[in-house]
Amino acid sequence: MRIRPRSLLALATAAVVATTLAAPAQAAPAPAPAPPAKATWWHEVDPRPSNEEVGRRLDQLADRSRGRVDVRTIGETNEGRPVWAARVGNGPLRIQYVSQQHGNEPLGAPAALEFLRTVGVGNTGWHRWLRSQLTVDVIVRANPDGHARDWRYNYDPDADPEYGERGKGYDINRYHNPDLAPEDNPATEAGHIQRAWLEFRPDIVVDYHMQGRYVDDDGREITASVYWPSADGVAPEAVDAAKQVSVVAQKSIDHLAGGYVSQYPGGTYEGIARNAYGLRGSASVLLELSAMGQEFEQKQIRSAYVAMLAIAQTAADGSVDRIDPARADDIPLRGDPIRN
Repeated sequence: MRIRPRSLLALATAAVVATTLAAPAQAAPAPAPAPPAKATWWHEVDPRPSNEEVGRRLDQLADRSRGRVDVRTIGETNEGRPVWAARVGNGPLRIQYVSQQHGNEPLGAPAALEFLRTVGVGNTGWHRWLRSQLTVDVIVRANPDGHARDWRYNYDPDADPEYGERGKGYDINRYHNPDLAPEDNPATEAGHIQRAWLEFRPDIVVDYHMQGRYVDDDGREITASVYWPSADGVAPEAVDAAKQVSVVAQKSIDHLAGGYVSQYPGGTYEGIARNAYGLRGSASVLLELSAMGQEFEQKQIRSAYVAMLAIAQTAADGSVDRIDPARADDIPLRGDPIRN
């Protein structure tokens, strides 16, 4: 299925307008430059690029962007695979996107590559303005070993974990507790992410995952879910900021990708990235794409991509700060699973 080409940068601006119309009136910042009329168009992408292909794509982006996309590794897996990350922009507000902590939840990684291409390779006035307002750090695929095996965990045959599976590996997204030092972290890749956060100290963190298929109470299928920190001890201002970002993600996916976003019924455990980085003070958000089948994969990747663009745009122009956090509480609840 080929998605009809449209200017997604222009659509992201429309999402900003739709998201902030109902926000309380405040003094508006200076208007941002408009996205180019002939912006990057959406095209079908590989939904499951290999680890080697991710490295090649990032090298190409570094070259095509003339260094504006700064590619690096944040460490290696237990099998010696690089954990790739890339940074774009030089502005004061910092955003970190994390994708594919669970190896069998792949669709955030191609969205992250497309985001880096859009923001880093283009060089219009809008692109230069956005990069001057933000620095965005993207951990493109947090769990390369799990991706290679198409399983949830990292690879550690010596693992006897509280969260994970003995003899297979650790569930990376249960080992981010702020009280756990990176050098003591038994989940290797979680330690790498902790170090990346400590080095970067982002204002906003968005962690991209995948979930099963669900409907709301009226039987309408959920295409994605979002949630904010719920652990005891997260500062109220961090929760409010995460709720504002969650509203941006919801509105952009609902209005631009034809999706239907619910609240994710997340728990309070401090080791979950959503909670851990909220405890550290970031506006920390979980975004779960629904695994709706192969025929919907391009649409789901596009959903993640437009959310990345809209979050960046609203953070850069300040409109995210004018959203009433209480609007997040109106995001519909996720209902029952769809059973095959």
